[in-house]
Amino acid sequence: MYLNCTVSEALALWHHVTLELVRGNKPDLSPRQMAVLLTTYMGPGPHTVRGMAQHLRISKPAVTRALDYLCELDLVRRKTDADDRRSVLIHRTVNGSVFLSEFADDIQAAINTFLPLEAVEHEAA
Repeated sequence: MYLNCTVSEALALWHHVTLELVRGNKPDLSPRQMAVLLTTYMGPGPHTVRGMAQHLRISKPAVTRALDYLCELDLVRRKTDADDRRSVLIHRTVNGSVFLSEFADDIQAAINTFLPLEAVEHEAA
């Protein structure tokens, strides 16, 4: 998906979405934590710590630290793989689905607020 917008419009859009996250009762996630969360929910599973680290090109300890916080918030859940007890699987949760649904709503609201109509119409065509 591509929206035709200026640099200023793109930054205004991201600023609005970021403000919605910090002003609301939503968890304050780092970009790394958000990347792990989005990859878990948007990419085909099953997801493992090892696979997530390779996909995001970050270390396994960095993924583990991100997962520690995401699990604390019940946005994802870790479970040992029954087939390979050395491997840890990352599972989705209802709270994580709700969080991302509301986050998507915030993005859509920002698009409708900050992007000119022609940029949005261009995408729909």
